[in-house]
Parts: sequence; structure tokens; C-alpha cells
Amino acid sequence: MLFSSLLFLYVFLPAVLILILLSPRRWHNGLLLFASLFFYAWGGVSYSLLLLGSILLNYAIGLAIDRAGTPMRKRNWLITGLIVNIGLLVIFKYTNFFLDNLNLYLPAAQRIDFKPIVLPLGISFFTFQAISYIVDVYQHRTPVQRKLPHLALYIAFFPQLIAGPIVRYHDIAHQIRARRMSWPLFASGVERFILGLAKKVLLANNFAPLADDIFAVAPTDLDPLSAWMGVLMYTLQIYFDFSGYSDMAIGLGRMFGFRIPENFNFPYIARSIREFWRRWHISLSQWFRDYLYIPLGGNRKGNGRTYFNLFVVFLLTGLWHGAAWNFLLWGLFHGLFLILERLGLEKWLERTGRWSGHIYTLLVVMLAWVLFRAPNLDHAWHYYRALFGRGAPSDTPFDLAFYLGPEFWLALGIGLLACTPVFRVLTKIMEKSFRGKPVDVVFQLITTLGLMLMFLYATLELATESYNPFIYFRF
Repeated sequence: MLFSSLLFLYVFLPAVLILILLSPRRWHNGLLLFASLFFYAWGGVSYSLLLLGSILLNYAIGLAIDRAGTPMRKRNWLITGLIVNIGLLVIFKYTNFFLDNLNLYLPAAQRIDFKPIVLPLGISFFTFQAISYIVDVYQHRTPVQRKLPHLALYIAFFPQLIAGPIVRYHDIAHQIRARRMSWPLFASGVERFILGLAKKVLLANNFAPLADDIFAVAPTDLDPLSAWMGVLMYTLQIYFDFSGYSDMAIGLGRMFGFRIPENFNFPYIARSIREFWRRWHISLSQWFRDYLYIPLGGNRKGNGRTYFNLFVVFLLTGLWHGAAWNFLLWGLFHGLFLILERLGLEKWLERTGRWSGHIYTLLVVMLAWVLFRAPNLDHAWHYYRALFGRGAPSDTPFDLAFYLGPEFWLALGIGLLACTPVFRVLTKIMEKSFRGKPVDVVFQLITTLGLMLMFLYATLELATESYNPFIYFRF
């Protein structure tokens, strides 16, 4: 069930809100847990058992770590939990990839005939949350949770269950136990949700058809302008798709009294790849930093070890996003430039002016998105050739002009501005200028009306358009 679906917007969410608002506060966690499990079961009942199994497993592992009498026993229980969690992720996410590649090297008569495993929704996200919980219990960052429903709500909470943000248990434990809903927090949640919905439906969904169509044709049919337009459209689509979904998750959390951490901070204004990863998918970057990069030694054991650690982290970052060689190379591509920046590239860019850093970062990120979006490495290679005018001549060039209508240019203009803080800055300036003045009431009314119109327009688009993909569901 997508957040950007009429079923969610007009049936599921209102029903859950009404139940929560009309029920005693002591029932809230139970109602939210039931709603979350129902939400997940809607996408696949059979895999609900996997989610429930993960909850029970990590609850038991947490208790075992807490009750173990010696450091060695605590460590053994932690290792057991890590093996099982990572093992489940490997089985469900990487078995198909492993067997497909193994079959390439086996004689035809010996190839393994297997039924592909369907990837459970959100397994990468809820598994990482579960791992962070048992590691934090082991390292005494958070006390063990003895109430199973509380831990279950942490792992299964529907706003961030499918696509994050990845929440640490110690950041939300108190909120599960003693949060209070308030109308100001609820109102800010509604506003954030509508803005996220608009990003997804009015921007990402507008950029997606052109990106999909360009990447669907043979790269030899693309001239450089069409190829670069395809990359630009995907660059905008994936940002507004994922950041919009994160905004909706954060907004939903606020509606129910939770404060979920931010996940994006205008990554396309970054002036280095290192800064980009401080702004893009923040919860994942911090997870890898705290649970992999720092335990490997971080940057404390010399340059060689630092570069090795970055290599490992971004190799696994790529694989986390998908079981395919192009995702692996996408991660290594980013890791390579992070190492080059540590070797002196970032300092050189700082000396050449801020715009050179922006241009460099956008170019690297957009070139990397080709690997992320292309269906395979051969397609990516020929797409790179098309970008730089090295493709073979074609008798059927891509008809780019067909897509460039007024609605496209309007969405592109708004999208390019929305990649920067310009709208946020203008809003804060107006709020500061009008605060305490009679015109402030008019400004608030106009803002509310604008949000209502944005919501209605988005739902109208959903009612009339069947094209509503969500990129990160496959991760």
C-alpha cells in the first residue's frame, strides 16, 4: 500500500487517525502496532511471518544479551543475532543474484533450476533497525526492551517500515513509552505529509515517464542531448520520489506524536561527494558510519586503512541497494571519489571556487545514477558512450520534443528550485516579516489554502493517472 495511493489517503490513514484520536492514550501503541502489521500484510501476507519472526528473534536476542553473565556470552549472543539477521537478508535479497551468476559458469546440463525468491517489502530497512537495536543493547547505548509490543512497534511502525528513514531504537524508545500528541505537532505533520505527497505525485511522477522511456530505448538511438535529459530526469525523479516518501513518513510520525529523524537535506547543493552523503539518505549514511565504518577503524588507523574501510562501506552500500553488479559498481564509484577527495581533490576544489565544487559533485552523482538506473552493465556502458557522443548512428533517433510540453517545463522549473532551500528561505522570511502583524492571519490562511489545493491536485492526479511507481520499494 503506497502512501501516495487513494486507498491509503482516503481509507487507511483516516481510519487509523480516528481510532487513535478517539481512544485512550494507553491504547495508542497497541492500535498503531495492529495498524502497522495490517499495513505490511496488505503488501504480502506470507512475508508478514518474516516480519513477526524478525521481531521475536531480536526481542529474544536482546534479552539474552542483557541476561548473559559474562562478556563472552554477551558477545556470542550478539554474533548469533547478527548472523541470523544478515543471513535472512542474504537469503531473501541475494540468493537469486548468486545463483544467476553461478549458472553462467556451469555447463548447461548442470545449471541450477530455481524459482526466483520474491524480495519482501522493506526487509533492508527493518533488518537494519533490528541490528542497530541488538548492537546498542550490547554496547549499553540503550537498555533492553522487556515489553515485546514496544519493540514490535519500533521495528514495524508503518510510516517508516517500508522505506525508512532508518530509526535507532535509542532515538525513539522514550517516544514509544511516553510520547504525547499535540495539535501543533499534528498540524506540522499534516503539512510535511502534504509537501512530501506533492514531491512524489506532482514532481517525481512527472519526471518518471521521460526517464523511463529514455532508458528503455537502445542507447544507440540516443543523441547526447536526449541521453543527458534522461539522466537529469532520473536525477530529479529519484530525489523527489525518495525524499518525498521520507517527508510523508516524517509527517505521519508527527501526526501520531513521534519525531522521526530527517533523511534528506538538499543533497544536490553539495560541493563534494563527502558532503553529498551527509545530505542524501542521512539515516543510511549514519547507520553505515556507526555500525560498520567506525567498528572497522574509521580513519583512526592510517590512510591505507581508511581507504580500505571506505571501499568496504561503499561496496556494501551498493549491494544494500540491490543484488546486481551495477549497484555494486555504483557504490564503488562513490567510494572512489570519496578516496580521491581525501587524497587532495576536495582541497583543490575549495581553492578553485564554490561553483566548481557544485558542478563536480552534480556531474559525479549524475554519472553514477546511470549505473543505478541502467538494467545491466552493457546498457550502462553504451549509455555513457551516448552521453559523450560516442554512440553508433541510428535511423530511429529518440523523439525528445514529443515530451517537452508546458506542463513538463513548469514541473522542471519548480523541481530545480525545490532541489535548493530557496522555498524554505522565502517561507521563513515571510513568516518573520508577518509575525505579530494583522497580515499574519492572511498569510496563514493563504498557506493553509495552498496546502489544501496541493493535496487535492495530487489526489486528482492519482485518480486520473495509473502511473505511480516508487523506486525504493525494490530495496
